[in-house]
Amino acid sequence: MIIAMDGPAGSGKSTVARMLAKRLGFKYLDTGAMYRALTWKALQDGVDLKDANALCQLMDQTIIRFGGRNDDLQIFVDGVNVTEKIRLPSVTNNVHYISNTPSVRQRMVKLQRTFASEGNIIAEGRDMGTVVFPHAEKKFFLDAEIEERARRRYGEMNLPDSDVSYADVIKDIEIRDKRDTTRKNSPLMKSDDAIYLNTTKMSVEEVVSRICEELESAVKKQDF
Repeated sequence: MIIAMDGPAGSGKSTVARMLAKRLGFKYLDTGAMYRALTWKALQDGVDLKDANALCQLMDQTIIRFGGRNDDLQIFVDGVNVTEKIRLPSVTNNVHYISNTPSVRQRMVKLQRTFASEGNIIAEGRDMGTVVFPHAEKKFFLDAEIEERARRRYGEMNLPDSDVSYADVIKDIEIRDKRDTTRKNSPLMKSDDAIYLNTTKMSVEEVVSRICEELESAVKKQDF
């Protein structure tokens, strides 16, 4: 069974997906981490991020895999644990080159589908319900007001000595939203059959419970 979960940055989808996967006993697929992993590899190898052919060649030669538990997911690139490295600003600021390259996304989609074939999965990202898993049994689209999304991201940083301000985070999210929703290949959008959840005033537990209710209701109705 595949549960697809999409949404913009700061909507809570990563935290919700991890918690939901743990509750249901499903595997958790963090597709954003996969793009970050390849970005990290490209930066390490000095690959031109604007060269689609070079990026495709790099991906064909790179092994990306997940390890650990859903609540402590680890990601490895060619055997190297890059879980923390892929969250560095250098990766965050350049991952859009990878995600905006159609030929790279095609390879990522193939890899993501391979992961999903291994068992029940919660797949979280920005094009799960529209491109990667259009026939997923259930789809959810999480959203929230930009001020709340920025507040969450700012709180996650937990950097008291950082020069990054709340206003900076809002600006960054605005830029990411524009990139995600306007790119030509696999833009962020809600699929027609996805359940929309505005998480602005909801706790993570409330969102997970709401999704579980939707799943239970679907089972009773035999929607899948």
